[in-house]
Amino acid sequence: MIKILKYMRGYTVFAVLAPIFKILEAIFELMIPLVVKSIIDVGIAAGDSGYILRMCGLLVLLTLIGFSCTMVAQYFAAKAAVGFSKNLRQALFDHAQTLTFSDIDRMGTSTMITRMTSDIAQVQTGVNLTLRLFSRSPVIVFGSMIMAFTIDVPSAVIFAIAIPVLCVVVFGIMLAGIPLYRKVQARLDRVLGITRENLSGARVIRAFTDEENEIKTFKEQNTALTAVQKFAGKISAPMNPATYLLINLAIIALVYTGALRVEAGAITQGSVIALYNYMSQILVELVKLANLIISMTKAAACADRIAAMLADGGQPLPISKNKEKQDDFAVTFRGVGLTYQNASEESLSDISFTVRRGETVGIIGGTGSGKTSLVHLIPRFYDATRGEILLFGVDVRAYTAEQLRQKVGIVMQKAVLFRGTIRDNLRWGKPDATDEEIWKALDTAQARDVVEGKEGGLDYRIEQDGKNLSGGQRQRLGIARTLVADPDILILDDSASALDYATDARLRNAIKEMENDHTVFIVSQRAASIAHADKIVVLEDGRAVGIGTHTELLESCPVYAEIYYSQFPKEEECRS
Repeated sequence: MIKILKYMRGYTVFAVLAPIFKILEAIFELMIPLVVKSIIDVGIAAGDSGYILRMCGLLVLLTLIGFSCTMVAQYFAAKAAVGFSKNLRQALFDHAQTLTFSDIDRMGTSTMITRMTSDIAQVQTGVNLTLRLFSRSPVIVFGSMIMAFTIDVPSAVIFAIAIPVLCVVVFGIMLAGIPLYRKVQARLDRVLGITRENLSGARVIRAFTDEENEIKTFKEQNTALTAVQKFAGKISAPMNPATYLLINLAIIALVYTGALRVEAGAITQGSVIALYNYMSQILVELVKLANLIISMTKAAACADRIAAMLADGGQPLPISKNKEKQDDFAVTFRGVGLTYQNASEESLSDISFTVRRGETVGIIGGTGSGKTSLVHLIPRFYDATRGEILLFGVDVRAYTAEQLRQKVGIVMQKAVLFRGTIRDNLRWGKPDATDEEIWKALDTAQARDVVEGKEGGLDYRIEQDGKNLSGGQRQRLGIARTLVADPDILILDDSASALDYATDARLRNAIKEMENDHTVFIVSQRAASIAHADKIVVLEDGRAVGIGTHTELLESCPVYAEIYYSQFPKEEECRS
């Protein structure tokens, strides 16, 4: 929890004032039993109704002052807690934007969402309650004991015995509960992960009528979460009954001792009532403190998880100091290997090839051969674990992330569009792009008809994830978005899979005819999409088993020939 307190900045004054006003409220509340004692011992004993009325007025005044302090403290506590959670949520989101693909793979999307939603909400509740009650409860508890000593020392010894015993019970249960609530949050992560998978993959589940299996899996994880929550609840549940039991035993001892002391003439009846009121105040406060500690335990567990995420990953890409230019090729791979985190073997091994400016390179291979992994190394979504990659003759690690994004534009396998207008989506790579530049990119991406067919044209609003567009429309707009940025190197990572062959062919021709010699990488499962390329890299099990033109590879690379002829039968087979 301490690690994330720095995000309280801007709200520190509120965080300090809230407990101060709570302490003031507690002080005024501690005066009330003394006023009651005076009413009994002086007013009632003497039959002085005027004195009783004055003391009753004083009680009302103390109550109003205490209520005012409470309202002010509540406001300041809420202000500090909400502001703290706002800063923390912003910090988590900012941190998420700095995470590499490896960081995201390791953490998991559902875990990050849990941190930003339920974990932060729990921390906000914990901070709010802490500012309101954590200062008040000790003041009431120990203040009551001190006031009891001012009234009658022998009776106050009961306070001195009861309070330490209660603290041992309360804090013992708290220490036992913290690890359990961490387990609860971990189980919650799993349940949210399954839920997210099911919601995003609902169509696939329906297509395979796998609903029963998914329900069974969710039920198992949900049951496991419930079991951990119940166990944590069983540990925390004895806190309130134990507190009530100990306090009531203390009250019994206090009343008995008080009766003996009154009978002996050592104290007055009003003193016994005051001591009883102080013990009752302790009871109420310890019940509140017990509930507060449960909330604090949950909040502390969530805060630790948030702090761990903020400390994990998000480091800027390491920049190489070697910026010496080595050649004039647009892209150069030299003995490149890639091993993903926690993987037992390389996903890419000994990849070496060069690409000249303006060339078009096709990347093809079977499923899982490493096509996407290879092109992700160029913009440094992942760093090669061995070998080197040069961009325009300079080590790719010598560029900053901003420089790389300007030089390399990539269209991912899955076309992702964001809520907003078409114009807003297409300006992601170039915020100041003119409509003329946007329409030019749309023409190249074969997406003009998509925009013109929508009401409002470029002002047509896209729903979240482009739900109101077809797969082919999303892909073409995704390509146009990258083209607007006009990168030197364009990577199309199987981004035309939803297009028909005619549209795909027109797209390839339009890209080839673009101004400024763009170096183009086309990743595809279709041999027709890359047959025109100046160079084709054939991958199998993470290795380059063939590099050359379409004609060369048909003769020299069995893997490429198998892929090609599986899609286009040989002439003699066609004639037969």
